Amino acid sequence: MTTAMTCGFLHHLIAPEILNFERLHIFFFNLCSGGTLLVYFTEDRHRLSRRALTFLWLSLTFALCAFMEWYAPTLIIPLLLATIIEKVRVDHFGRCIPKALFSGRESTSRKFHQAALLCLSLALVTSSLAILNNQYGHWLTLEKLTLDTFFLGFSFPISLISMSVIFALMKNHSTPPNRLLKELSFWVINLGVIVFFLFILANWFIPQVIIASVLFLAVSLILYLYLYQGIRLQQKAFLTSGILFLLITSITGILYIFLAFSDAYNRAESLPLLRMHAFTALYGWNLSGLAVISRHGDFPIQLHSQKVILLHWLTVLFLCPLGYFFPIAAVLAIVCYGWLLFILLFNHGQVDSGVVGVEAKVLAAEHTAVKAAP
Repeated sequence: MTTAMTCGFLHHLIAPEILNFERLHIFFFNLCSGGTLLVYFTEDRHRLSRRALTFLWLSLTFALCAFMEWYAPTLIIPLLLATIIEKVRVDHFGRCIPKALFSGRESTSRKFHQAALLCLSLALVTSSLAILNNQYGHWLTLEKLTLDTFFLGFSFPISLISMSVIFALMKNHSTPPNRLLKELSFWVINLGVIVFFLFILANWFIPQVIIASVLFLAVSLILYLYLYQGIRLQQKAFLTSGILFLLITSITGILYIFLAFSDAYNRAESLPLLRMHAFTALYGWNLSGLAVISRHGDFPIQLHSQKVILLHWLTVLFLCPLGYFFPIAAVLAIVCYGWLLFILLFNHGQVDSGVVGVEAKVLAAEHTAVKAAP
């Protein structure tokens, strides 16, 4: 994860025309770290399984091959990775065809969880097809049909598994209107992102604005549901912070769409907004979810949540965007980010035993709802 952020600032040392580290910046965080943690969370073991380790090493190989533009291996490796993800999904959910996504009896949390795995396997297969088209076949030619556009698709599964945890930590005895709102949130988020991606490829302005606005409203609805139905646990502060990061990501995304289609558009001048959008999405929202799922069996952990969240916001909202333009700020961002990760991922102390007992019962209920087969 720290290497991923470092790659985002290496343009200060090596010009992108010589070596563009943007792919490693995205791959190391979303696919290598995020994908491996998704497998780890789904398998629910104390340590990484052999299958999870295989996924990690293959994803690292894929990232390096794509970075070096060795495209022959990148046609095969994503298919192997997708096979691993599908095996994990079928083992956990019991069916090859995801019928439960359309079942009213399936919880919203489990739907998001299965959708995350399914989305990752589809993104891997699609990236292989995109490489085949762009480097060898050249059957489709669109301005936005680039490999880097498809590689951004590895971020969405991380969002979905974060949503799964958020809905798992909501009260089960919700009213019928609230259950309907949860179901609506699931479909708006999933279908909205897919349609939004198609509109990006088609380069249509008005439809992009409409879908982006709908997604913003969906995220606002999820924040409302989580604030009023979320169980009061230590995780709630981190996940609420993550949703707020996602709202900022939505707003900056809408503003960038307006800017990109305006007559006054200048890529260099729009970079601060674009960097703010990228950093809040990757290291704000996605990191909040990954931190919780990586420690899902350890909470409550002994840390000052407010201070950690303040460090998170300071790093992502100020140091990272400044670091893209100023090397000193980049060094500070990497140091603060590494410190933040160390606190979140390696703090072993727990709070008093009374709180531990209460949260253990809630976490047991969470695992029953999120992980047990239907």
